[in-house]
Amino acid sequence: MLPFKNLLKIDKNSSDAIFRQIASQMVLLIQKGILLPNMELPSTRSLAIDLGLHRKTVMAAYNDLLTEDWIESEERKNYRVSSQLPIVKPRTYTSHSHVGYSGLSDFSFTPLENVPSLPLISNDFKVIVDDGFPESAIFPIEKMSAAYRKLMTYPMLKNASYTWNVGGSSIFKGALSSFLNDTRGLNILPENLLVTRGAQMAIYIAASLIIKPGDRVLVTDPSYFIADAAFIHLGAELVRVPVDGEGMDVDAVEHALENNDIKLLYIIPHHPTTVTLITSRRNKLLQLIREYHLPVIEDDYDYDFQYQYDPYLPLASGDHGGNIIYIGSLTKVLGANFRLGYMISTPDFLQNALKLKSMIDLRGDAMMEGAVAMLMQNGEFSRFIKRANKLYSSRCDLASGLITDELSDVITFAKPQGGMALWLKFREVYPLAGILHKASSFGLQMIGSAYYQGNDAKHNAIRFGFASLDEKEIAFAIDILNKVTNKY
Repeated sequence: MLPFKNLLKIDKNSSDAIFRQIASQMVLLIQKGILLPNMELPSTRSLAIDLGLHRKTVMAAYNDLLTEDWIESEERKNYRVSSQLPIVKPRTYTSHSHVGYSGLSDFSFTPLENVPSLPLISNDFKVIVDDGFPESAIFPIEKMSAAYRKLMTYPMLKNASYTWNVGGSSIFKGALSSFLNDTRGLNILPENLLVTRGAQMAIYIAASLIIKPGDRVLVTDPSYFIADAAFIHLGAELVRVPVDGEGMDVDAVEHALENNDIKLLYIIPHHPTTVTLITSRRNKLLQLIREYHLPVIEDDYDYDFQYQYDPYLPLASGDHGGNIIYIGSLTKVLGANFRLGYMISTPDFLQNALKLKSMIDLRGDAMMEGAVAMLMQNGEFSRFIKRANKLYSSRCDLASGLITDELSDVITFAKPQGGMALWLKFREVYPLAGILHKASSFGLQMIGSAYYQGNDAKHNAIRFGFASLDEKEIAFAIDILNKVTNKY
């Protein structure tokens, strides 16, 4: 008989029940070939004595193994390893081991040439400057874990399996609608909300319901390139209007509406240039939206990060006649691992958006939604945003100050009133493509949205995400940019 006292290691301080520890370790011994099919096992009494445990604990472990067909017995005695183990062994249809997926596909499909590839991220670099992502080090892990633990019960799992939850759980929608009303000046009910896996899904769903091939969509120049790609994929023709130091040029919007049959306006209050639309332009834009009955997607993904006492409210808080589809994301608050976005619109539009969403995402994430709802209800979510705002504001100050001191002859930029990134526009003599390449050789990778190719060549600019960088990383990144540009 094998020395089970040495093979089975019991941790009485573990959160896993002891009988489950025994069962899982015996399965591992079977999978490793230490316990072979038909091999006799010790009786429950004998194993209990060896391990210094109560016999009922060993019986519970054996019952688990019997249920899963890892062992077998005769009337709950004479235990042995099963002769037919529950291990799946796929059968091959051919003697060749690498046939079918090693080459190109043998059928035709539509390549998405208009959709740009996302940058490859490597851990080989000393510092990675992103597009404007949150700092993971301040995430309230204990608070979120506690919320998940409260939800992770068998009754909760069972109840969640009985609901589709396509458009979001009622608890989360209730908490989210209250949060948005308090922070954004909205006046919505839960039925005005559709929960999505991030803002990108919401943009695509909304645009899919509005755009038909050949339609014209009004976007800024520059704009969010993935949203632009989605509109083009749906068959739209993009009509671009410029952005200056006061935001979108609304006079250009009016001119475009007068001379084109515009089916949709897409606007991001702070992206990519971080400039905020001033009040006079905002009021005129709302007037044009009502006058032309213009559908609008307002992508306000980083509204929660404002560094002034009187932030501009979203367009959706104004009088727009139900024409604005307001889209946001909690991913920018919680982190990239939490894909949680939302769409706000009229109930009739959301009913159809729900149908479209069900074709690509049949169930929502009830656990995540429930956990975030708890943080919203107990105030932890708002407290976390305040802490993050304080940190990001100081990092914005640091990055802005260093760039002003060290790169003012290379870069033009305006310190933003909020958000998580700077818009760095390099002077013509400093081509961005070359700078990014040379910076990588010094251990700096910049993966923020870069505008220097094709129609965007005139911008020669990139988003510099400061929120996720500590003081040393910010200083390192700017020092490398200084070294690289000094070589021109």
